[in-house]
Amino acid sequence: MTLFDNQAPRRRVVLWRHGQTAWNLEQRFQGDLDIPLTDTGRAQAKRAARMLAALAPDALIASDLQRAADTAAELAALTGLSVTHHEALRETYAGVWQGLTHNEITARFGEQYLAWRRGEPVRRGGGELETEVADRAAPVVQAAADKLPSGGVLVVTSHGGTIRTTIGRLLGLDPRTWESLGGLSNCCWSVLAETERGWRLMEHNAHSLPEAVLGDDR
Repeated sequence: MTLFDNQAPRRRVVLWRHGQTAWNLEQRFQGDLDIPLTDTGRAQAKRAARMLAALAPDALIASDLQRAADTAAELAALTGLSVTHHEALRETYAGVWQGLTHNEITARFGEQYLAWRRGEPVRRGGGELETEVADRAAPVVQAAADKLPSGGVLVVTSHGGTIRTTIGRLLGLDPRTWESLGGLSNCCWSVLAETERGWRLMEHNAHSLPEAVLGDDR
């Protein structure tokens, strides 16, 4: 029995963050700038791909930014799936915040940063609202999931902020609560499963394969 053996086969969506970049190490805000993987990031992608391939995914979509596309390519090489790239799955555009370190952002835009952390609708650096990111990304994920067979698996390779807002939208959470979903480490993933009530978050920031939930809350 697996986590998803719950009477009828469930569709699953695996939202997979890209591997490490140099800007991740520098705590520099990347946004939609096209920053490549480091050697460590490529190794992370290879390791994660070997695990995700065991889920026998049916479809693979990805952001068209290099760090996500190259991460997805590792899984494509193992599974034989083609990758469909979507600009809509890019990371949040953050205007003048992009390229700045966390310390630089808090020093220059402290009030704006704190407002965002409180859950207020903020155009970070003059860029996108989180709800606008969800507006573009979540429909792409939902449309791809709708094409899955019963019990099918979709892998979405994207970015931390975009994944968080997409999860929030698909779960129907109030946007003010989306930040309560913790961040994803490089090359970790979250798993959504289809239920009678809609999508349910089954795994978050995982780097191992899902295990069965034993008990009443299956």
